[in-house]
Amino acid sequence: MSDYGEARTQLLKQLEALTQRVGKIETNLRQPHDPDWQERAIQLENDEVLEGLDEMSRKEVQQIREAIRRIDAGGYGTCVGCGRPIGLARLAALPSTSTCVRCA
Repeated sequence: MSDYGEARTQLLKQLEALTQRVGKIETNLRQPHDPDWQERAIQLENDEVLEGLDEMSRKEVQQIREAIRRIDAGGYGTCVGCGRPIGLARLAALPSTSTCVRCA
């Protein structure tokens, strides 16, 4: 088993940043809307964008947590699709990936 301590550290940093982003998005989404209908329309459009960002960020948080679990369990770097090793270049580019290029 390779030592993925550096990858784990990088993933933890990404997780912290994403968790903070999700918190800010949720705070913005909870803000009351302006009573002016024109301003409210703009705020509702902004909310749609924020909801999309929130969903993407939450999915990424889940992927990072799963990657950290794989590191801790000794399965990191092995494709969940075919069981072959995931290339180091792919892991460097996408540290939370769970599949090799072929299975992706």
